[in-house]
Amino acid sequence: MNIESALKYSSAILNEQRSGEILLAHILKKPRAYLYTYPEKNLTPEEVNSFETLIARRKQGEPIAYILGEQEFYSLNFKVTRDTLIPRPETEMLVDEALKLIPEAPCQVLELGTGSGTVAVTLAKLKLNTYVIATDISNAALEVAKENARNHQIKNIEFMISDWFSNIKSKTFDMIISNPPYIAQDDPHLENLSYEPMNALTSGVEGLDDLSHIISHAADYLKPNGWLLLEHGFDQKESIQTLFKNAKFKDIQTLSDLAGQPRITMGQKAC
Repeated sequence: MNIESALKYSSAILNEQRSGEILLAHILKKPRAYLYTYPEKNLTPEEVNSFETLIARRKQGEPIAYILGEQEFYSLNFKVTRDTLIPRPETEMLVDEALKLIPEAPCQVLELGTGSGTVAVTLAKLKLNTYVIATDISNAALEVAKENARNHQIKNIEFMISDWFSNIKSKTFDMIISNPPYIAQDDPHLENLSYEPMNALTSGVEGLDDLSHIISHAADYLKPNGWLLLEHGFDQKESIQTLFKNAKFKDIQTLSDLAGQPRITMGQKAC
């Protein structure tokens, strides 16, 4: 089997081409362009066996990020495992807005539910004046996040086991940021996410339980004029804005993602 026939094989099995390209490039440790520069290159028996194994896993529906054990986020590479969600492009918006609001002066940011640590590590890497505390209820997820921080040589970060604010105690922050679970527990789309940890996806009947908890308690952990930034579902804008208003936040605004869907809501603690 050469590269050209391997790609034809994967396309026939998967009914699409991109996954086969990514997996074969991973096995060969080459960029995808190499596959079309040297289509006649023969694969070793070991490479063929590895490729067929990975294609079979992809055929069963396993996400490529879990097969490879990594995912790009904000142009950085992060380790992911099945203990963590796969980082998504929508969450890069959360980082975009945080970077705009974080001051140049030294400050402290709290990320709730860090998962693989993509948001916290990215903020800490791009804002060296910022000290980030990143929490998660999952020890397994925190171990992945810590490894990602080490891989990116991040020093201005601390990881903490916490059920939302449970272990934060009396600390206050310039910003609290989170991409919490926000999918309704009976949402039919969940069947397409079966490889990812359900406790990081679902949150009650309407998907609002964790968002409501964070919003109602966040002001106690924010400095005056501190910001709360949250990612949420496309159909939750009105509910989220009401929760922000009830919690006495000001300057509340909701931003839409590239698909035009409401995705990020932020507000500032009143003095």
